[in-house]
Amino acid sequence: MSRITDDDETIRKRSGWLIPLAVFLVTFALSALFLLIYLAPSAPSLFQEQVSPTSRADIIALKVNGHAFYIPANYLEYESARQGGERREIALFAMLPDMTGWSNWDAQTFIDYSTRSPIVEMRIRHDDLNLSETDRLERVYMGYVENARGSQGPYDLKQYVFLQNSGYHNEDLFVGQTAKGILVMRCSRLGPDVTSPNCMRDMPVARGVSLFYRFKRTRLSHWREIADSMDSLLASFEKRPK
Repeated sequence: MSRITDDDETIRKRSGWLIPLAVFLVTFALSALFLLIYLAPSAPSLFQEQVSPTSRADIIALKVNGHAFYIPANYLEYESARQGGERREIALFAMLPDMTGWSNWDAQTFIDYSTRSPIVEMRIRHDDLNLSETDRLERVYMGYVENARGSQGPYDLKQYVFLQNSGYHNEDLFVGQTAKGILVMRCSRLGPDVTSPNCMRDMPVARGVSLFYRFKRTRLSHWREIADSMDSLLASFEKRPK
């Protein structure tokens, strides 16, 4: 009887530390799994869509936030966009100086990423901020510049220098005047990590829709012609075909 009692006591003692140990191990395993899934760098998706240009020029009917666009297929970077319909963003490209779309003849030019590339990349996208370029300048950028008065920059542009502790410290801010109002651009600077710098502009298109485009900084002297060409190209995309 005493032997049985001793065995029961041993079992109870072992159970006392076995259960907390099991709980600890399970919790540790789940925590490790959580860290692996959520904190480890994720591999790029095998199914991420690749740029797939075409020389087709048939018109594709698209919408962004309900605003209609009628875009020739050879301006669209991705095959999925050529299915038409509502999109949150439309990726496009064109070649300066005439803003022509992709052609097989110019294929090598379209894949040129050098500083002299004539390619303009565009994104028509859903934009809930609805900021004019004046608003963007005053509400977004001016709080990060060294001198709010700016200075005379090249090519009839006013230039601003961003603060070194800002997220724009490796860029310059340029403001130009057009018949439609001010034009605001950020231009990245040439450096060890930026071998082919771009100039970038965000402009409103319609309520809840904006256009972002960028071109090589070496073509900054043509900023006005590029802006005019962009306005004309966008107007052609908004015109319903007969």
